[in-house]
Amino acid sequence: MSDLHYDVCGSGPVLLVIPGGAGHPMGLEGVTERLSERFTVVTYDPLGLSRGPLDEPVGDQRVEVWRDNAHRVLEAVLPEGESACVFGSSSGGIVALDLLARHPERVRRVVAHEPPSVGVLPDAARQRAMIGEVHEICRAEGVGPAMERLSAGLEGRTWEGRAPQRAREIAADTPIGIFLAHVLLPFATHAPDVEALKPLSARLAVGAGQDSRGQLPRRSAELLAELIGADFVEFPGGHLGCLEHPASFADLLARTFTRPVPAESSPGS
Repeated sequence: MSDLHYDVCGSGPVLLVIPGGAGHPMGLEGVTERLSERFTVVTYDPLGLSRGPLDEPVGDQRVEVWRDNAHRVLEAVLPEGESACVFGSSSGGIVALDLLARHPERVRRVVAHEPPSVGVLPDAARQRAMIGEVHEICRAEGVGPAMERLSAGLEGRTWEGRAPQRAREIAADTPIGIFLAHVLLPFATHAPDVEALKPLSARLAVGAGQDSRGQLPRRSAELLAELIGADFVEFPGGHLGCLEHPASFADLLARTFTRPVPAESSPGS
Protein backbone atom coordinates (compact mmCIF):
# COMPACT_ATOMS: atom_id res chain seq x y z
CA MET A 1 0.00 0.00 0.00
CA SER A 2 1.96 3.01 -1.26
CA ASP A 3 -0.41 5.88 -0.49
CA LEU A 4 0.33 7.97 2.60
CA HIS A 5 -2.62 8.65 4.89
CA TYR A 6 -2.40 11.53 7.33
CA ASP A 7 -4.39 14.50 8.61
CA VAL A 8 -3.12 17.93 9.61
CA CYS A 9 -4.57 20.40 12.10
CA GLY A 10 -3.37 23.39 14.11
CA SER A 11 -0.33 25.60 13.70
CA GLY A 12 3.15 25.87 15.14
CA PRO A 13 6.02 23.37 15.22
CA VAL A 14 5.27 20.04 13.53
CA LEU A 15 4.24 17.18 15.81
CA LEU A 16 3.82 13.77 14.18
CA VAL A 17 1.39 11.45 15.99
CA ILE A 18 1.71 7.70 15.36
CA PRO A 19 -1.29 5.86 16.88
CA GLY A 20 -1.13 2.49 18.58
CA GLY A 21 -2.89 -0.74 17.68
CA ALA A 22 -3.31 -1.09 13.93
CA GLY A 23 -2.68 2.64 13.50
CA HIS A 24 -6.32 3.75 13.43
CA PRO A 25 -6.46 7.24 15.02
CA MET A 26 -9.94 6.71 16.48
CA GLY A 27 -10.34 8.27 19.91
CA LEU A 28 -7.32 10.56 19.55
CA GLU A 29 -9.39 13.63 18.66
CA GLY A 30 -9.30 15.00 22.23
CA VAL A 31 -5.51 14.84 22.39
CA THR A 32 -4.88 16.15 18.87
CA GLU A 33 -7.32 19.04 19.26
CA ARG A 34 -5.65 20.10 22.49
CA LEU A 35 -2.17 19.78 20.99
CA SER A 36 -3.24 21.72 17.88
CA GLU A 37 -3.39 24.85 20.04
CA ARG A 38 0.43 24.72 20.18
CA PHE A 39 1.56 22.46 17.31
CA THR A 40 0.85 21.60 13.71
CA VAL A 41 -0.39 18.11 14.49
CA VAL A 42 0.12 15.54 11.73
CA THR A 43 -1.76 12.34 12.55
CA TYR A 44 -0.39 9.37 10.59
CA ASP A 45 -2.76 6.52 9.69
CA PRO A 46 -0.42 3.78 8.35
CA LEU A 47 -3.10 1.57 6.77
CA GLY A 48 -5.67 4.24 6.00
CA LEU A 49 -8.21 2.60 8.32
CA SER A 50 -9.88 5.92 9.09
CA ARG A 51 -10.76 6.29 5.39
CA GLY A 52 -13.19 3.35 5.49
CA PRO A 53 -13.04 -0.33 4.51
CA LEU A 54 -9.78 -1.38 2.91
CA ASP A 55 -9.72 -2.38 -0.76
CA GLU A 56 -7.40 -5.33 -0.22
CA PRO A 57 -6.58 -7.85 2.52
CA VAL A 58 -4.09 -6.78 5.16
CA GLY A 59 -0.90 -8.79 5.42
CA ASP A 60 1.55 -9.01 8.29
CA GLN A 61 2.95 -5.56 9.05
CA ARG A 62 6.58 -4.53 9.57
CA VAL A 63 8.02 -1.83 11.80
CA GLU A 64 10.44 -0.86 9.04
CA VAL A 65 7.64 -0.17 6.55
CA TRP A 66 5.66 1.96 9.00
CA ARG A 67 8.88 3.80 9.91
CA ASP A 68 9.83 4.49 6.30
CA ASN A 69 6.34 5.76 5.51
CA ALA A 70 6.34 7.94 8.64
CA HIS A 71 9.61 9.40 7.36
CA ARG A 72 7.93 10.03 4.01
CA VAL A 73 5.16 11.90 5.83
CA LEU A 74 7.77 14.09 7.53
CA GLU A 75 9.44 14.73 4.18
CA ALA A 76 6.06 15.83 2.82
CA VAL A 77 5.17 18.25 5.63
CA LEU A 78 8.53 19.57 6.86
CA PRO A 79 10.49 22.34 5.16
CA GLU A 80 13.99 21.33 4.13
CA GLY A 81 16.40 21.24 7.04
CA GLU A 82 13.74 21.30 9.76
CA SER A 83 12.82 18.59 12.25
CA ALA A 84 9.66 17.49 14.06
CA CYS A 85 8.51 16.23 17.41
CA VAL A 86 7.09 12.69 17.31
CA PHE A 87 4.63 11.02 19.66
CA GLY A 88 3.94 7.31 19.36
CA SER A 89 1.76 5.17 21.61
CA SER A 90 2.08 1.40 22.05
CA SER A 91 2.89 -0.06 18.60
CA GLY A 92 3.24 3.52 17.40
CA GLY A 93 5.86 4.06 20.10
CA ILE A 94 7.91 1.23 18.64
CA VAL A 95 7.79 2.98 15.26
CA ALA A 96 8.70 6.33 16.84
CA LEU A 97 11.80 4.82 18.44
CA ASP A 98 12.90 3.34 15.12
CA LEU A 99 12.24 6.63 13.35
CA LEU A 100 14.55 8.45 15.76
CA ALA A 101 17.23 5.77 15.43
CA ARG A 102 17.19 5.79 11.61
CA HIS A 103 16.32 9.43 10.77
CA PRO A 104 17.60 11.61 13.61
CA GLU A 105 18.11 14.54 11.24
CA ARG A 106 14.32 14.88 10.85
CA VAL A 107 13.34 14.16 14.45
CA ARG A 108 13.78 16.78 17.16
CA ARG A 109 12.16 14.99 20.08
CA VAL A 110 10.32 11.72 20.62
CA VAL A 111 7.90 10.61 23.30
CA ALA A 112 7.26 6.86 23.11
CA HIS A 113 4.37 5.89 25.38
CA GLU A 114 4.39 2.27 26.61
CA PRO A 115 6.08 0.62 23.61
CA PRO A 116 5.60 -3.12 24.32
CA SER A 117 9.12 -4.17 23.31
CA VAL A 118 9.14 -7.49 25.11
CA GLY A 119 12.66 -8.40 23.98
CA VAL A 120 14.28 -6.03 26.50
CA LEU A 121 12.64 -7.73 29.50
CA PRO A 122 14.41 -10.26 31.75
CA ASP A 123 11.56 -12.71 31.04
CA ALA A 124 11.64 -12.00 27.30
CA ALA A 125 11.31 -15.66 26.29
CA ARG A 126 8.15 -16.10 28.36
CA GLN A 127 6.63 -12.89 27.00
CA ARG A 128 7.46 -13.80 23.40
CA ALA A 129 5.74 -17.14 23.98
CA MET A 130 2.68 -15.33 25.34
CA ILE A 131 2.55 -13.05 22.27
CA GLY A 132 2.92 -16.08 20.03
CA GLU A 133 0.05 -17.77 21.84
CA VAL A 134 -2.14 -14.71 21.29
CA HIS A 135 -1.31 -14.88 17.59
CA GLU A 136 -2.20 -18.57 17.36
CA ILE A 137 -5.45 -18.11 19.31
CA CYS A 138 -6.42 -15.30 16.95
CA ARG A 139 -5.90 -17.57 13.93
CA ALA A 140 -7.61 -20.61 15.46
CA GLU A 141 -10.39 -19.16 17.62
CA GLY A 142 -10.88 -15.56 16.57
CA VAL A 143 -10.29 -12.02 17.72
CA GLY A 144 -12.22 -12.08 20.99
CA PRO A 145 -10.41 -15.00 22.64
CA ALA A 146 -7.08 -13.59 21.46
CA MET A 147 -7.91 -10.21 22.99
CA GLU A 148 -8.82 -11.85 26.29
CA ARG A 149 -5.54 -13.81 26.27
CA LEU A 150 -3.56 -10.65 25.54
CA SER A 151 -5.26 -8.71 28.32
CA ALA A 152 -4.37 -11.44 30.79
CA GLY A 153 -0.77 -11.46 29.57
CA LEU A 154 -0.34 -7.69 29.73
CA GLU A 155 -1.75 -7.54 33.25
CA GLY A 156 0.10 -10.63 34.48
CA ARG A 157 -3.12 -12.55 35.18
CA THR A 158 -3.54 -16.30 34.91
CA TRP A 159 -5.21 -17.26 31.65
CA GLU A 160 -8.23 -19.50 32.11
CA GLY A 161 -8.21 -20.63 28.49
CA ARG A 162 -11.68 -19.38 27.65
CA ALA A 163 -13.28 -16.11 26.62
CA PRO A 164 -16.78 -14.75 27.25
CA GLN A 165 -19.29 -15.31 24.45
CA ARG A 166 -19.50 -11.57 23.81
CA ALA A 167 -15.77 -11.51 23.03
CA ARG A 168 -16.16 -14.19 20.36
CA GLU A 169 -18.32 -11.90 18.24
CA ILE A 170 -15.59 -9.38 17.34
CA ALA A 171 -14.93 -9.32 13.57
CA ALA A 172 -11.50 -10.01 12.11
CA ASP A 173 -11.53 -6.92 9.86
CA THR A 174 -11.92 -4.46 12.74
CA PRO A 175 -8.87 -2.43 13.86
CA ILE A 176 -8.40 -4.67 16.91
CA GLY A 177 -8.69 -7.75 14.69
CA ILE A 178 -6.07 -6.41 12.29
CA PHE A 179 -3.82 -5.51 15.22
CA LEU A 180 -3.99 -8.95 16.82
CA ALA A 181 -3.58 -10.85 13.55
CA HIS A 182 -1.00 -8.72 11.73
CA VAL A 183 0.66 -6.12 14.00
CA LEU A 184 1.12 -7.40 17.54
CA LEU A 185 3.57 -10.26 16.91
CA PRO A 186 6.01 -8.52 14.51
CA PHE A 187 5.95 -5.26 16.48
CA ALA A 188 6.15 -6.53 20.07
CA THR A 189 9.03 -8.85 19.15
CA HIS A 190 10.88 -6.18 17.15
CA ALA A 191 14.22 -5.34 18.80
CA PRO A 192 14.71 -1.59 19.34
CA ASP A 193 18.17 -0.38 18.34
CA VAL A 194 19.31 0.57 21.83
CA GLU A 195 22.89 1.30 20.74
CA ALA A 196 21.75 3.73 18.03
CA LEU A 197 19.41 5.44 20.49
CA LYS A 198 21.90 5.92 23.33
CA PRO A 199 23.66 8.92 21.70
CA LEU A 200 20.19 10.42 21.05
CA SER A 201 18.89 9.89 24.58
CA ALA A 202 18.56 13.62 25.32
CA ARG A 203 15.93 13.82 22.59
CA LEU A 204 13.90 10.89 23.88
CA ALA A 205 11.37 10.45 26.66
CA VAL A 206 9.78 7.07 27.31
CA GLY A 207 6.39 7.33 28.97
CA ALA A 208 4.03 5.05 30.85
CA GLY A 209 0.72 5.40 32.63
CA GLN A 210 0.26 5.88 36.36
CA ASP A 211 -2.32 3.09 36.29
CA SER A 212 -0.04 0.68 34.39
CA ARG A 213 2.30 -0.18 37.26
CA GLY A 214 3.28 -3.83 37.14
CA GLN A 215 1.91 -4.37 33.64
CA LEU A 216 4.02 -5.54 30.71
CA PRO A 217 4.03 -2.33 28.58
CA ARG A 218 5.10 -0.23 31.57
CA ARG A 219 7.81 -2.72 32.48
CA SER A 220 9.23 -2.54 28.96
CA ALA A 221 8.98 1.28 28.96
CA GLU A 222 10.85 1.63 32.24
CA LEU A 223 13.61 -0.73 31.14
CA LEU A 224 13.96 0.90 27.73
CA ALA A 225 14.41 4.32 29.36
CA GLU A 226 17.06 2.84 31.65
CA LEU A 227 18.93 1.01 28.87
CA ILE A 228 18.98 4.04 26.57
CA GLY A 229 19.56 6.64 29.29
CA ALA A 230 16.39 8.53 28.33
CA ASP A 231 13.94 10.39 30.54
CA PHE A 232 11.06 8.39 31.97
CA VAL A 233 7.77 10.31 32.21
CA GLU A 234 4.67 9.11 34.03
CA PHE A 235 1.43 10.04 32.26
CA PRO A 236 -2.14 10.04 33.60
CA GLY A 237 -4.24 6.91 33.10
CA GLY A 238 -3.10 3.53 31.86
CA HIS A 239 -2.06 2.09 28.52
CA LEU A 240 -4.84 4.12 26.85
CA GLY A 241 -4.19 7.25 28.90
CA CYS A 242 -4.28 9.49 25.85
CA LEU A 243 -7.91 8.42 25.30
CA GLU A 244 -8.86 8.34 28.98
CA HIS A 245 -7.47 11.75 30.00
CA PRO A 246 -6.94 13.67 26.73
CA ALA A 247 -6.50 17.18 28.16
CA SER A 248 -4.06 16.39 30.98
CA PHE A 249 -2.23 13.86 28.78
CA ALA A 250 -1.83 16.41 25.98
CA ASP A 251 -0.66 19.13 28.36
CA LEU A 252 2.05 16.91 29.86
CA LEU A 253 3.05 15.79 26.37
CA ALA A 254 3.41 19.42 25.26
CA ARG A 255 5.54 20.24 28.32
CA THR A 256 7.76 17.23 27.63
CA PHE A 257 8.29 18.30 24.03
CA THR A 258 9.13 21.89 24.94
CA ARG A 259 11.86 21.06 27.44
CA PRO A 260 15.21 22.42 26.26
CA VAL A 261 17.33 20.00 24.24
CA PRO A 262 21.13 20.25 24.73
CA ALA A 263 22.70 21.89 21.68
CA GLU A 264 24.97 18.92 21.01
CA SER A 265 21.91 16.66 20.83
CA SER A 266 19.87 18.76 18.40
CA PRO A 267 19.36 17.63 14.79
CA GLY A 268 22.13 18.85 12.54
CA SER A 269 24.55 19.59 15.38
